[in-house]
Parts: sequence; C-alpha cells; structure tokens
Amino acid sequence: MTAGFGIVPRMEPTTDSNNAAAVQVRGLAKYYGETRALDGVDLDVAEGTVMGVLGPNGAGKTTLVRILSTLVRPDAGRAVVAGWDVERQPYRLRHEIGLTGQYASVDELLSGYENLYLIGRLLDLNARGARRRAEELLERFSLTDAAGRPTRTYSGGMRRRLDLAASMIGRPRVLFLDEPTTGLDPRTRNEVWAEVRAMVDEGSTVLLTTQYMEEAEQLASDLTVFDHGKVIAAGGVETLKRQVGGQSLTIRPAQGAQLDAMIRCLAERGLAAVPDGAGGLTVPAVDEAQLTAVVAALGTSGLGIAALETRLPSLDEVFLAITGEQSTVPAAVPAPTSLESVA
Repeated sequence: MTAGFGIVPRMEPTTDSNNAAAVQVRGLAKYYGETRALDGVDLDVAEGTVMGVLGPNGAGKTTLVRILSTLVRPDAGRAVVAGWDVERQPYRLRHEIGLTGQYASVDELLSGYENLYLIGRLLDLNARGARRRAEELLERFSLTDAAGRPTRTYSGGMRRRLDLAASMIGRPRVLFLDEPTTGLDPRTRNEVWAEVRAMVDEGSTVLLTTQYMEEAEQLASDLTVFDHGKVIAAGGVETLKRQVGGQSLTIRPAQGAQLDAMIRCLAERGLAAVPDGAGGLTVPAVDEAQLTAVVAALGTSGLGIAALETRLPSLDEVFLAITGEQSTVPAAVPAPTSLESVA
C-alpha cells in the first residue's frame, strides 16, 4: 500500500503464525446512514489461493476491500490480514498488501517508470532496489517501450497493467483486486489473468471482486457471494454449481422425428424432459440415479440416441439462482472524500 506509510516500531502479528488463513473476517459491519454496506460478514481466505467475491452492484464488495486494505474503518467486527489486525496494526499491514481498485490510480504527469520507482521508495526500498523492481515489472507487463512516456499518453489497458504492476512493487503477501479488468479488451484481460496466476504461484494470496463470471471461474478456487451486505453463499466453484441444481442432461435423438416419442417415454417413468430448441431435449437437474434411469429407459425403448451430454450450471446461472431475479440493489455507498483515520 502506498497511503499513510510511516516508520513504526516492530509489532508481532496478531494471529498464530501456523494459521493457514491469509484473511480472517468476523462479524464485519459498516454503515452509511441507513445503508448497511456490510452487515456482519464472516470470511476466510486460505494462503496461496484466489478468493472470488461476487455480488450485485452495491452488495458490499468494494466496502469489504476498503476495510481490509485499511482505507476505511469498520463500525463493528474484526479483520486480520497477513497476521495483522486491520484496525490496530494498519501501518504494519500496509507493508504486506497490494491494492488495485476499480479505476487505475496512476500519476498522469509521471512516466510509467517514475510511477513505479516512486512507489518503491515509499515502500522503503533503497534507490537501487526501487529502480530494479520498477524495471522488472515494466518488462513483466510489457511496458518497457513506454516506460519513459507520461502515463497520460497510455491507453486504458496500459494504465491498467501499470496500476497492477504498482500494486506488486512490494511483493505483497495479500493482493486485493477490485474489478481489475473492467473495460479491458479480451487480450489485455488474459494478460492480467496470467499475472494474477503468476503471483499466486509465487506465494501471494488474492481477494478478487469481479462482475465477470468467466473471470471468477478462470481464477478463483473459492467463491463468496454477497447481497445486501451479507454473505449468502460460499464454497468452491463446482460445489456451488452442484448445490444450485445439479447437472442437466442433453439428449440428441438419432432421428429428429423421435423427439416427441423420447419425451413421452421419459414422462412415463416420471422423468421430465423438454425440447432444447436445437433438435434435442434436456432433462434438468438429474442426479446419478436419474441419469442411469434415463439411459435405461431409452435403451429399452428402441429409440436411437445420437449423443448424450451432461452439463453443470454455468456460473452465471449459479449467480442468478443464488441472488434471485428479484434481488434489489441498495442505495449506492458514497466513496470517502479522504482517507479515514486509521492510525
């Protein structure tokens, strides 16, 4: 983190060094007037993993990141990141974390190199170390050719990559990424994803908020879904998919004229099937026993099968099922005009 650094006496981490959780949150709450941005949140992020945080706009995702990165004080509860208490030990914590917000926050008057060098110096790197780290990250993010140009001349994708590089200057143990690829083209997004994976391979822990289900599925090992300031679902990607509705079965008849006969055959055995609009039929939410029953029924009916395919729900379907189509978004939470006191 680059905000609010100071030289402070060495303090011991709050949590047990043997604890495998890089982020621990208990009962975290934040209120803005009548709006409960966070309402008693519990969360654990294991070391060396990517936790994907999903939710509708206004669900509390960004507020969570602001609190965990020491930019905002919680009104209740406790949070420990990389072994340091967010409220009681913010100065120590800021040396252990990196943050990339929803919008690239680079100094447009400085060059790409100067932005990274400055942050390195703020992180107490000596001149040689800051220079070496800046050059290393410029190369890693394919910005070497533009290193000497003012960042106001950078494209949106280049600024985003520079912003992510800035968050990595101090080799953070925990990296917070708040919708880091919003507005990026697919190629640049893939480059950012590759760098996130590389950071995790090097030992960092990542908490990622995103509106892109594909991004969550590509990067996250676990997911937490927020709505109205509360955690409403959590678990692995595949686990959540199975919890929402199991797998569906798509059947392609050998002859198109047999489609109605297949539907009647399955209905006689209590198995609901509907046309999929592409010449086949779908049996939704089947478990292993039902799958066996479908195959057995069609096998004894004499109806030819050209193809069978099982499919888990997409993450988009999981998200909509968990949050509900009628989910309403609370009033927007105002962004703080300045850093709240965290010392």
